[in-house]
Amino acid sequence: QVQLVESGGGLVQAGGSLRLSCAASGRTFSSYAVGWFRQAPGKEREFVAAIDWSGVNTIYADSMKGRFTISRDNAKNTVYLQMNSLKPEDTAVYYCAARNRPSIVTFSSGYDYWGQGTQVVVSS
Repeated sequence: QVQLVESGGGLVQAGGSLRLSCAASGRTFSSYAVGWFRQAPGKEREFVAAIDWSGVNTIYADSMKGRFTISRDNAKNTVYLQMNSLKPEDTAVYYCAARNRPSIVTFSSGYDYWGQGTQVVVSS
């Protein structure tokens, strides 16, 4: 069993930056792939980025490439999402999710554990 807790959300002006953290419990977290998803009001949950167990392989949604960076520190059982050049359309609740497999996928049903989410609001 893995429990995930996101933090780092908040209110930021357009063009600003935030770093989200996803802290996990569980000794085997280092073998899990982790993804970030987001859900804006009235919209479906969408994929943001994912990282494999080693941290070597990552994948991003097209609209996040070049602005967002996912990374992990397995010694700290934490995955990060650095978000730069934020836009109002990035406003959403951001969720991290863990997958009980080392490889990464972009679909939400491929993840076994979810955090409660952290709100990000980008003002124009």
